[in-house]
Amino acid sequence: MLDITGWLLFFGAALLIALSPGPGIFYVAARSLAGGWGEGLASVVGTSIGGLVHVLGGAVGVSALIMASAEAFTLLKLVGAAYLVWLGIRTFRDAGTALPAEAVTTGARRAFRDGVIVEAFNPKTAAFFLAFIPQFVDPAGSVALQFALLGSISVLLNSAVDVVVVLMAARARSALGRRPTVIRRLRQGSGVMICGLGALLAVARRPG
Repeated sequence: MLDITGWLLFFGAALLIALSPGPGIFYVAARSLAGGWGEGLASVVGTSIGGLVHVLGGAVGVSALIMASAEAFTLLKLVGAAYLVWLGIRTFRDAGTALPAEAVTTGARRAFRDGVIVEAFNPKTAAFFLAFIPQFVDPAGSVALQFALLGSISVLLNSAVDVVVVLMAARARSALGRRPTVIRRLRQGSGVMICGLGALLAVARRPG
């Protein structure tokens, strides 16, 4: 297992990666702008569980098998990209019914489900864990257990940063969304952003 120096290096690297703007941050920000802090936090919980799916998959070797197969990677990538695009279109379409900034959102359950699906079907997440976590694993110990532990810590750090992003985006939505028209524009912009994430995932290449 890691010594003190190893843990410090891991935490430092994992925190820097968590703070770096990426698809996860943009996704939860888009959901927060579209539906407020409730949907944003639900999305964070969902993407966290989706990330843990990849952690467990990597720990038992499933992710490595997927990354080794061009066909499996492409299928997973296209499914995830198609779902993101569909989700973005739905968000844009639903923006036609603008809500007051103070209204209580009712889509938290759906946001949670979408977060799980989006992250679980993102092969780039699997690629990240397979490239990052093994650098800190001691081959002399239980590789699967170490992978699961380090991966879970990484997911936790990512989620903590995402929560901050959600609160900031929700506050911006409340401050800027005093009028229904502004709320509608924010939700439409969120839909476009989610579609863009789907397009980026669709053209992602398999590492290696």
